[in-house]
Amino acid sequence: MSSDPFFDHLMGVALNVFDAYSAVLFLPDGEGDACRPAASLSLGDEVRQDARIAPGMGIVGWIIRNKSPLLISNFDQKRGRLGYYDEKTESRIRAFMGAPLDGVAGAVCLDSKKTFTFGEKDQKILGQFAALLGARFNERRALEKDLREHAYYQCLQIIAGLRAKHPRWAAFRDSLLSLLSEITDYGLCFLAVRDESGRRYYLEGSNRDPYEGAGPPPAQYSMGQGAVGWVFKNSAPVCCGEREAARAPLFGKDDPAGNFKNVICEPLIYSRLTRAVLVFADDKADPPSDELKTFIRLVCDNLTLFLENLHLKSRLSKPRP
Repeated sequence: MSSDPFFDHLMGVALNVFDAYSAVLFLPDGEGDACRPAASLSLGDEVRQDARIAPGMGIVGWIIRNKSPLLISNFDQKRGRLGYYDEKTESRIRAFMGAPLDGVAGAVCLDSKKTFTFGEKDQKILGQFAALLGARFNERRALEKDLREHAYYQCLQIIAGLRAKHPRWAAFRDSLLSLLSEITDYGLCFLAVRDESGRRYYLEGSNRDPYEGAGPPPAQYSMGQGAVGWVFKNSAPVCCGEREAARAPLFGKDDPAGNFKNVICEPLIYSRLTRAVLVFADDKADPPSDELKTFIRLVCDNLTLFLENLHLKSRLSKPRP
């Protein structure tokens, strides 16, 4: 069910206004183009809350893809399926009405166990419900975006003050990784650094153990394996989890650290080489937002300057022959 009580309340109103058996609101689920029930109310308890409907998939998917309303007075399951009931419950549905939401890939759907429950006038009124629901969703999305951007801006201010608070690199690094894990809501955040040979890399720091009891981490890793190695070799970011069905191995498919559903790897480049990679990994379903990607890029730009300064200082401090 939706975390917004407004959606739940409006489904209850729609159920009573149209004398329906079920009222179901479909909204984007945050992963790809599919939609899930975000709010529903039914006279029974058969609406599948785990239903996932892609554009064009069944009757509801047709509404979402074509952005067109649909009215079926005498529903025949042989001509299409709803997709949010099991087969037994859906076989008892006799009428259906649905409308696309304004400004968002979603739909509001009503059904009934009686034929000819809904008419053309009902369809027009449902369109007003859909407009109201779409406007509410877009308002929430805009507000959430503003809140995220504000939180990221505040975090950048905190990061700017970390150097003065933690002048030693190890303390700065650990505080930074813990802060980034918290603000991004990614459970694992670590920094991988290229070794002097340029053929391998090692973990410079992590907010938690990537192996979690699977054994001690290797002292070094090969550049030729896993998402992190690919970023080192190609000097390009990796962002997995938006549409990929497979999990992304961080260090290689046989590494005991395991694979993660969502992975972000950003290269830190200076002196024309990827010297380090900042990595975020988690198994949550939500893909990274554009605001999160921008925030991580800004953090990496800041961290790159810091590491480049450390690198130059270390070179200057070495005695010349």
